[in-house]
Amino acid sequence: MEYRIEYDPIADALYIKIREDKVAYSTEVNDNIIVDFNEKGEVVGLEILHFSKSKVNLNKFTVR
Repeated sequence: MEYRIEYDPIADALYIKIREDKVAYSTEVNDNIIVDFNEKGEVVGLEILHFSKSKVNLNKFTVR
């Protein structure tokens, strides 16, 4: 599975697109992380707000 990572320096937001699909709904995990889902409930993408201040390590990022 391929995924795409995009960073918006103005918004300081990182978006990890996991699958090419339409977002049906989103869930806020915490103040900095929003997960997007398709109609089947599968993860479409993950947005990390305030990314430069976060402690997210993309070297340990795994998609299953």
